[in-house]
Amino acid sequence: MRGGIFLLLAAAGLGACSNANKEVAVDPNIVPTDYRREILNTLQKSLDNPANVRDAAVSDPVLRSSGQEQRYSICVRENSRDPSGQFMGPKEHIGWFYAGRLNQLIDAAPGQCAGAAYRPWPELEKLCQATKCE
Repeated sequence: MRGGIFLLLAAAGLGACSNANKEVAVDPNIVPTDYRREILNTLQKSLDNPANVRDAAVSDPVLRSSGQEQRYSICVRENSRDPSGQFMGPKEHIGWFYAGRLNQLIDAAPGQCAGAAYRPWPELEKLCQATKCE
C-alpha cells in the first residue's frame, strides 16, 4: 500500500512538471497600450541627437500586413538633428508590435505609412527637456 501511494504521488509530481514545460500560447495581436513610452525610450537611444526634435507626430496602433500575418504597428514622423546639430528633414519610422510590446522600430519604406492618421506628439519634442540626454 505504501509503495502504491508513493508511485501515485511520484506520477502526480511528474505530471505537474510536464505541464510546467508546455509553452503557453501567446496572442501576437494584443493591442499595445504603452506604445508611446516604448517608442520614446527607443528613439531617445537611437536618434543621433534626440534634443529639440521638431514636427513630431504619431499614429494610433493599427493592424497591418507583415508578410503573411497581421501585426499592430504605429507610424512616427519627426525631424531630428544629426550629430553636428543640423536638422535632417522629416523622417518616418514604423514600429511593429508582438503581444502588445514593441518588437521593432525601423525607418519606414516609402509609402509604408501613407494614409497614417498622425497626431501631434509634443512629448517627443520635449524628450530631452524632461530627461537627461547624452
